[in-house]
Amino acid sequence: MLLNTYTDSIDFNAVTGWVHDTLNAWLPSWGATLVECVLIGLCLLLLYAVIALALIYVERKVCAFFQCRLGPNRVGPYGTVQSVADMIKMLIKELIPIDHIDRFLFNLAPFVVIISSVLAFGCLPFGKGLEVLDFNVGIFFLMAVSSIGIVGILLAGWSSNNKYSLIGAMRSGAQMISYELSIGLAIMTMVVFAGTMQISEIVERQADGWFLFTGHVPAIIAFVIYLVAGTAETNRGPFDLPEADSELTAGYHTEYSGMHFGFFYLAEYLNLFIVAGVATTLFLGGWMPLHIAGWDSFNAVMDFLPSPVWFFLKVAVVIFIIMWFKWTFPRLRIDQLLRLEWKYLVPINLLNLLLMVVIVVSGFHF
Repeated sequence: MLLNTYTDSIDFNAVTGWVHDTLNAWLPSWGATLVECVLIGLCLLLLYAVIALALIYVERKVCAFFQCRLGPNRVGPYGTVQSVADMIKMLIKELIPIDHIDRFLFNLAPFVVIISSVLAFGCLPFGKGLEVLDFNVGIFFLMAVSSIGIVGILLAGWSSNNKYSLIGAMRSGAQMISYELSIGLAIMTMVVFAGTMQISEIVERQADGWFLFTGHVPAIIAFVIYLVAGTAETNRGPFDLPEADSELTAGYHTEYSGMHFGFFYLAEYLNLFIVAGVATTLFLGGWMPLHIAGWDSFNAVMDFLPSPVWFFLKVAVVIFIIMWFKWTFPRLRIDQLLRLEWKYLVPINLLNLLLMVVIVVSGFHF
């Protein structure tokens, strides 16, 4: 077993501690807490927007690569400013009023979706000392807030008074509620192995080896199931039935325009990042570097990279795999989608969880 000798070249605990002490020196305790909350909120929202724009560009380029095209290549070098131009266009577009709808719920739905996404985004450990929401039931909280998004989708479909929107929302509800079970069981499998639900502790316990490699066969099975279920949870191909363009126009957000549509669009890509971030945290060591026993020089080089770089590199690999799914496999029918979950993934997950419990109780792990 490796020794836990990892020391990040940049420990963000020192940075955040200095900010906290400085604010407390100049402000009363309630004022310092208020300023800290505002600063953290602004940083999260800025990072949220930047990651969404980057993922939209990457998605277009990856899609073009698989389809032997160039993708965005006109606005900015290699089309890098195309996403920014699209964002500006979205911000200045008119919110088109729709007749015969439940106006309050129609306007509320995009905010429910985006709030759920932001809360889940705040749970991710971006680096050593960069955990915003970190407490002893962090995984439970993450699963709870990420499940709120389905409420916004159902509200959007029902309040739109549009049959395509309603069918898309019903499909999304059936799909997301079903596959949340597989995601929850896969996460529970790794929580059993880690012995804690605190996200920072889960990362720290992978200093001697990522759980994907130290958790034996159950960890590998849980990782594969999590990727499949996570892809379905984000309504991405081949599980994009709620937004099947050839059948339902745009699904549950058919009637939305302007920034309201932009909220759904941003949440879809950030949910992709969140799914990849949770996979990185639970299976790939989070911000921990790759260490190999006996390779001291190699380990020293790995330690040189700052912890946020490790986290974002791993997330990028998982995101590419999920995008690979979308642009490789054809869309499933609704009966195939639900059969995959209830007849295959759930039973396998339950047996896998039982196997992990046996391994942990018997102490048969690295």
